[in-house]
Amino acid sequence: SALCGLAPDAGSLIAARVLQGLAAALLFPQVYASIRVHFEGDAARRAFGLLGMTLGLAAIAGQVLGGWLVHADIGRLGWRTIFLINVPIGLLAIGMARFVPESHAPQRPALDWGGVALASAGLGLLLVPLLEGPGRGWPAWALAALAAGVALLAVFAVHQERRRRGGRAPLVDMRLLRERRFATGGALVLLVYSTSSSFFLCFALLVQSGFGLDPLAAGLLFAPCSVGFVVASLSAPRLVARFGPAAIAAGALVYAASLAWLVAQVALAGGALQPPALVPALVVVGAAQGLIMTPLLNLVLGTVEPAHAGMASGVISTLQQVGAAFGVAVVGMLFGATLSDAATGETRDLYAEAFVSGMACNLVAALLAALLLRRLARAS
Repeated sequence: SALCGLAPDAGSLIAARVLQGLAAALLFPQVYASIRVHFEGDAARRAFGLLGMTLGLAAIAGQVLGGWLVHADIGRLGWRTIFLINVPIGLLAIGMARFVPESHAPQRPALDWGGVALASAGLGLLLVPLLEGPGRGWPAWALAALAAGVALLAVFAVHQERRRRGGRAPLVDMRLLRERRFATGGALVLLVYSTSSSFFLCFALLVQSGFGLDPLAAGLLFAPCSVGFVVASLSAPRLVARFGPAAIAAGALVYAASLAWLVAQVALAGGALQPPALVPALVVVGAAQGLIMTPLLNLVLGTVEPAHAGMASGVISTLQQVGAAFGVAVVGMLFGATLSDAATGETRDLYAEAFVSGMACNLVAALLAALLLRRLARAS
């Protein structure tokens, strides 16, 4: 974060963001695995509930805080403050980490560097074309990279299975992905996090680029969303304890309905829309996200044995990041395509139309998540 805030140019910023992502990839699976190992039953449900609430609230509140920091322009640092604020937070986290109970496997397995290379290259070749291809007219290199990414991930799966059968520790035990409940849960994580990341992006583009709000005003529109998220997050563990996974499935249906409400408002009003009119729908969107995201981690990781907690946590953490990137890529592609296809028109109308186009994809993803959750509830 310090390197991001001090970056002298765009290239340096991108490189620092890569390092930031690598650090996060090392951190998050350990957090998930530690909770899975140290807590059971209701205690695990509450712990994962608090974790889910923290992650979701941070994502929403970050929009508000980020907008305020840019608007305040503290020390004339502008956008750099949104990265530099992480430095004292990171130092505090390092100090608090001393109080986390130790948990590790009886033996330290050898790291599969070949698997790391295959998975990293495969995901990179898959995501970069999705992000860059639409804006460049889908050149041949983008299509070739997509094909290569799929091929490398297939090779990765074969490589992991060979390591397991040869008695060597794989990065991912493919039997884990063949377990129906865990595989369904992984698909849920992918869908839910794809909608969350793309929603924030498209809404920010709508109200800032389309309707001319400054970063602070745009960020404040997310405040009601965070209120709904917190209230629902506090209720989610009790609802799941009483009704089981069916409560999360109901949350997914509410999520789909709230997105449909939001899309309908923007579609009907078009360029005449007044952004504050979206606040009631945003509250429900936040509440629905709280009902899903808060208990979801416990639901998914609770299906695996504690001995596989680290591996499963790594898979789920990867799916969260891949889902977020995939959502931004696909929904951003629809958003951008709508803008580029419109030859003329008022800016507000064009961005409203683009928002509706992008969020239609999220609506489908939310409905799929509700369907998968219903299936998971029956299996449970």
